[in-house]
Amino acid sequence: MSETSASTPIGEIIDGYFAMWNETDPERRRAAIAASWAPGASYLDPLFQADGPAGLDEMVVAVHQRFPGHTFGLTAAVDAHHNRARWGWELASPEGEAVAGGVDFAVLAPDGRLAEVTGFLESPAA
Repeated sequence: MSETSASTPIGEIIDGYFAMWNETDPERRRAAIAASWAPGASYLDPLFQADGPAGLDEMVVAVHQRFPGHTFGLTAAVDAHHNRARWGWELASPEGEAVAGGVDFAVLAPDGRLAEVTGFLESPAA
């Protein structure tokens, strides 16, 4: 299923999700957060936790400081039904080497934006 229960296609939401992670310009990153995340949204993985737009922004800044020049990308098709979605991802070094990967699971808000995302880390592909 490629659409959420709202009018925004899940693909656009996930594109915005990755734009948030990869954007170094604060204004563009905050715009990506506003477009893809519900106002009271939360994120949780084994290394990071964030609540709301300001918390998401601060979390991404911390990731950029820890992994300068690295980028996140989609590695598996987005799977969505009802108000749930999941996708595979990878963090690549500036040289293109996978340094981390995982699967994210989301609960979508009534408007189709992300309400909750829980990330699980996996070893990157060999």
